[in-house]
Amino acid sequence: MVFGFMRKPAARADDPAARHLTHEVAGRSLPLRVSEHPRAKRLTLRIKPGAQGLSVTTPVGISMLEVERFLHRNRAWLEDKLDGMPDQPQVRPGVKIPIRGVNHEIVHEAGRGLTRAVRDVDGARLIVRGEREHLPRRVADYLKKEAKAEIGALVEKHTATIGRRAKTIRYKDTVSRWGSCSSEGNLSFSWRIMMAPRPVIDYLVAHEVAHLKHMNHGPKFWALCEELCPDTKRCKAWLKKNGGALQAIGFE
Repeated sequence: MVFGFMRKPAARADDPAARHLTHEVAGRSLPLRVSEHPRAKRLTLRIKPGAQGLSVTTPVGISMLEVERFLHRNRAWLEDKLDGMPDQPQVRPGVKIPIRGVNHEIVHEAGRGLTRAVRDVDGARLIVRGEREHLPRRVADYLKKEAKAEIGALVEKHTATIGRRAKTIRYKDTVSRWGSCSSEGNLSFSWRIMMAPRPVIDYLVAHEVAHLKHMNHGPKFWALCEELCPDTKRCKAWLKKNGGALQAIGFE
């Protein structure tokens, strides 16, 4: 096992230098972030979406030597998980990305014009115009625009059902969660969800809208979730299984 850092055994995980490291495993050199959490009872290890890095959360006072030993104990698990994860795919002409669950080939055309999705006898394509260097951003902008239209309508539908209003709706590119609901009634969604099938998009919106009434994940919350989206269990399982692949797509 090779680490991208050299530290004295007494060094602690809360040392600023320990927050941005590298760890070599399964033939990859991955960014490693180590952070303390006051409520953590044990060390936990997480692979970031698309195998873009590793994060270790530790209880207060854990030394870097203990972190190294923890990673060594979990090396076989890491290698097994990383072996099935492809390198981060990048948006470019010829690549296929899903839009509402349907794979679309990205086609670049010169000249001005709006980005548009086309489905005909030749298949499904996303036509992107403009300068080639701006293509990834234009694809992301297209997904954001679609998210605002579709998610906005779903929020209006589900909030009308439960008799609650959302204060604001925001669209972000988050890697740790697909959506959130604050105690003030602010809803946030990852625009990447537009790559998921329509029922999964509906489930995500229903999930966050249900939090306007129940700020927890208790039985009443899940009952309301299933009332808003009867396919909740299947869609939740789909997102858990496939969400990482959507988060891994690069739009840089």
